[in-house]
Amino acid sequence: MLPRLLPVLILAACLLAGWEAWCRIAEVSPLILPPPSGVVRALIAERAALGSHALATMGVAALGFSLSVAFAFATSVALHFAPWAARGLMPLFVASQTVPLVALAPLMILWFGFGLLPKVLLVVLVTFFPMLLSLMSGYRQTPPAFRDLLASMGAGRWTVFRRASLPSARASFLAGLRISATYAIVATIFAEYAGARRGIGIYILAAKNNFRADLVLAAVFVSATLTLALLGAIRLADRMTTRGPGHA
Repeated sequence: MLPRLLPVLILAACLLAGWEAWCRIAEVSPLILPPPSGVVRALIAERAALGSHALATMGVAALGFSLSVAFAFATSVALHFAPWAARGLMPLFVASQTVPLVALAPLMILWFGFGLLPKVLLVVLVTFFPMLLSLMSGYRQTPPAFRDLLASMGAGRWTVFRRASLPSARASFLAGLRISATYAIVATIFAEYAGARRGIGIYILAAKNNFRADLVLAAVFVSATLTLALLGAIRLADRMTTRGPGHA
């Protein structure tokens, strides 16, 4: 693991060092661009508030993402067994992805209020399509010989799907899952911008209004960490399901 992370860590250290040096040499105002050391100090000073807001954001993102996974899987199965429905619905799903988050978030708040529902719905809408598309693509990658063999043995459509199509879609699904995970935190933060009581989005908005660029960057760092944590959880789940319960 370390040899793979080493180039990334070295590059990140060089970028941070260059950022720090530029801020000090050019005497950049902290109101415009605080140095990394200032961001770290803000993180330490605001760790309690940032942690509380991060938990609120992560809770919404995790709930919305979990519902999105379930909805994407159920929809993909339904469309797989009803190709005529897929031909009619897929253009609508594609069109739904063209609506910008900046416009969608306020509408969700306007329609459903300031509670949990609009934020969860926004996460579902943003993360649903990549997983649906990856699953549908994975089903089509089923080896025809394997499918024909099962059919020749008397297997029905559901058995062929469960034994052949579903395993074939695993790699594509995981790719779509990772793409959607990167959108989950961003969608939650956009929903919090539009209206929320707690969350990283509200924290960033308050810090921006107080001209605290260091706090904004600290919150951005926390949101990136949440995204990496979600991706790490997906990677861990992938490894656990690949090894199986009987392996160490």
